[in-house]
Amino acid sequence: MLVATIAFYIFATVLIVSALLVVSARNPVHSVLFLILSFFNAAALFVLLGAEFLAMVLVVVYVGAVAVLFLFVVMMLDIDFTELRQGFLQYAPMGIIICIVFFAELAAVGAGWVVMPSAHTIAQHPTPTGVTNTEALGHIIYTDYVYVFQGAGMILLVAMIGAIVLTLRHREGVKRQSAWSQVGRTRAEAVELRKVRPGEGL
Repeated sequence: MLVATIAFYIFATVLIVSALLVVSARNPVHSVLFLILSFFNAAALFVLLGAEFLAMVLVVVYVGAVAVLFLFVVMMLDIDFTELRQGFLQYAPMGIIICIVFFAELAAVGAGWVVMPSAHTIAQHPTPTGVTNTEALGHIIYTDYVYVFQGAGMILLVAMIGAIVLTLRHREGVKRQSAWSQVGRTRAEAVELRKVRPGEGL
């Protein structure tokens, strides 16, 4: 128990410091690297809580895809971040208000656990005993919420197709590959025989 507590405070401290460095670093590449560090420490906290599936998803999806994509975009785009940071102070009041609301919500949740320690027993889907976290999530998703899960997948599929259709531009004079015409062509269309005389070229 002592080792888990020490590990929690270490990961939580590194997570908070790296999160602050994400928004305060002058170099945007450094901000993305600190963001990746934040994701890794958050995944470690999920592992300590016994939610290994969420930790794996956080590392694979956010670190392996989203954060790396941010890093490549920031490195490839020529953005004047100095100009973007000039109006940083004008958003400070709204940021302070959001922080106050956020910490008030955290305090309300903590106070609820203090007042009623048995709150976890009235959850709709309490953590079952004898199964792993991944297996428990699979049972819940593919039994009680299977239609919602399939509906969310369909919405994401339609959104992806819509994004592709909206960004697709057909320009004249650009050669495009036609797989249908390539597969359906005959030998006469693909091969042309020419008789070359000695000493003469095509």
